[in-house]
Amino acid sequence: MAFLEIENLHKTFGTNTALHQFDMQIERGEFVTFLGPSGCGKTTVLRMIAGFETPTRGTIRIGGRDVTHVRTRQRNVGMVFQSYALFPNMTVAENIGFGLRVAGKSGDEIRRRVDEMLQLIKLPALTARYPWQLSGGQQQRVALARALAGKPEVLLLDEPLSALDAKIRISLREDIRTLQRELGITSIFVTHDQEEALSISDRIVVMNEGRIEQVGSPAQIYNFPRTRFVASFVGTLNILTGHVVDPATGRMAVDGQELITTRALASDDAGKKRLLALRPEAIVLEAPAPGRNTLAATVEDVNFLGSVVRIRARVNEAVLSLDVFNDPGRRLPERGQPVALGFSHDNLLVLEEGV
Repeated sequence: MAFLEIENLHKTFGTNTALHQFDMQIERGEFVTFLGPSGCGKTTVLRMIAGFETPTRGTIRIGGRDVTHVRTRQRNVGMVFQSYALFPNMTVAENIGFGLRVAGKSGDEIRRRVDEMLQLIKLPALTARYPWQLSGGQQQRVALARALAGKPEVLLLDEPLSALDAKIRISLREDIRTLQRELGITSIFVTHDQEEALSISDRIVVMNEGRIEQVGSPAQIYNFPRTRFVASFVGTLNILTGHVVDPATGRMAVDGQELITTRALASDDAGKKRLLALRPEAIVLEAPAPGRNTLAATVEDVNFLGSVVRIRARVNEAVLSLDVFNDPGRRLPERGQPVALGFSHDNLLVLEEGV
């Protein structure tokens, strides 16, 4: 039995359906990220787990206990908000200890726990400061300490880094992951940032229009997307339209050029159009070779991006991007030059949708 169980969760606001049949099982100590664009339902799920929203139907269990209709304060969850939500008239220590005071803990216990939290977030010298005297990153650390002070069973983080600049975001997300591992707390992180999701998650739940598109490890989500939405939302992607030539051997045709994919195709797919996906970093400029896919193309553009050079090449109606590392000794192709694009059979993905 999973530690956090979400079954058939559904949520409507008037005539608008925000969430459709959401099912998820999360193990104790797991770090799961809900990833998707604004309005996809990820924060709605988080708020229902926290108890801020009531499901239209469905069940939420924590540690085997049904908490679907239990008050927020009785669920033993900690929440970190995007806006920090610190009390401006309270010091750092008072903000961290607020939930403990509400729970009726003694003064000595509160002081000990606040000191522990300040050490944990590496801000022991700022105990007497007020939120307006802190940087954005420091405020978010205090919000995190406040959420952890009551020793919650589940930690919920609702886009906690989106208001911070890029450098602080990277540092703080690494700190959050380190703390989560150290404490072993079951955590759910909501974000629309694919890099955040890929860098810190045990598993990622990709959501779109109130539904789960795919669940998997960061490597599975990036390398083996099942749908066009997942493939295009997570990373840069080339999309091709192919015709199934022989389902049994995975043979496809793109612009009259034969390709092979390792994905098994249904026998009745013969002659059908299917969407094919290919990551830019999977393509190399090379002569045709046995055991490799090759597409004849014409270079449209070459863009120098520092450590990487992005080349755009046309294959009939499709334009493919490929990335090569910057090498001063490498001779790059020129616009209008014919080239051969090589890639392995494993890197050519057949998406679930038809055309």
